[in-house]
Amino acid sequence: MNARDPIDLVPERVSRSRGVESIVAGQQVMDGAGVKINRVLSGALQRRLDPYLMLDAFRSDDPDDYLAGFPDHPHRGFETVTYMIAGRMRHRDSAGHEGLLQNGGVQWMNAGRGVIHSELPEQEGGTMEGFQLWLNLPAATKMSDPWYRDIPAEAIPQFVTAEGALVRVIAGASHGVFGAVRREITEPLYLDVELPAGAGFAQTLPAECNAFLYVYRGEIEVVADNGGDRSSKGVAHAVAERRMAILASAGETDGVADGVIVSATRAARFLLIAGKPLKEAIVQYGPFVMNTRAEIEATLRDFRDGHFAAA
Repeated sequence: MNARDPIDLVPERVSRSRGVESIVAGQQVMDGAGVKINRVLSGALQRRLDPYLMLDAFRSDDPDDYLAGFPDHPHRGFETVTYMIAGRMRHRDSAGHEGLLQNGGVQWMNAGRGVIHSELPEQEGGTMEGFQLWLNLPAATKMSDPWYRDIPAEAIPQFVTAEGALVRVIAGASHGVFGAVRREITEPLYLDVELPAGAGFAQTLPAECNAFLYVYRGEIEVVADNGGDRSSKGVAHAVAERRMAILASAGETDGVADGVIVSATRAARFLLIAGKPLKEAIVQYGPFVMNTRAEIEATLRDFRDGHFAAA
């Protein structure tokens, strides 16, 4: 679907907009074989932003920051969603999957019971920019077979609102447009929204879902309505570039449509991510996420003994 193709949008009618609970700057870390990233969502926020476990943002024009890439490493118990804004990255894994992730594309991998994969740049210079999001799996499916899906940029549905917001729907649905991926149980919503200066955007959110924004261009304001009173302008909270805003929990909605209303103080681009919490125990050991310590110990034995997915 081309963003300029005429489509019948279903307006998102938000009567009560969630406010900003807190702003997170993230932490500069090295991962893989020496890739510089900004870890915005980490272990300290896993319970608050359940079912999400991690969000890494990376952006650099310096090849020394990314050329080493992410050589073979294991995962078990969750899904990885890698969204490439600019650059080229090659994926290979022990289940026999291979794909080239490039400008505007997404790779969605379910590690399930265990997979070993690599993500290595296929460029020697230029900009590399993107995100990796970790989405937890429920206990009942943590030991499912791993799978992998490449989603090229042209396969991601997108649309333009009357105010000029360009919205790419990676997962979930927005304004009646369904995304490239729909997942049961956690019901993830993953939008990339581009706003001209002064434009606004509204998105409904299920009351039970946790939600957050990450601004990677420009600056936005999140408006919190006063109890759904449309005559009130609410309180605006600015979110600067390279900052994550954790949206307040919906609480009791009394049947009022819950969501978020955003405006751009200057031209901006941001991710809007939401999901239904699993409300299960989270036990993480590096690249493994299970529900108990005993399951982690079993995972370490399985990895050591070569029992992860093989081609």
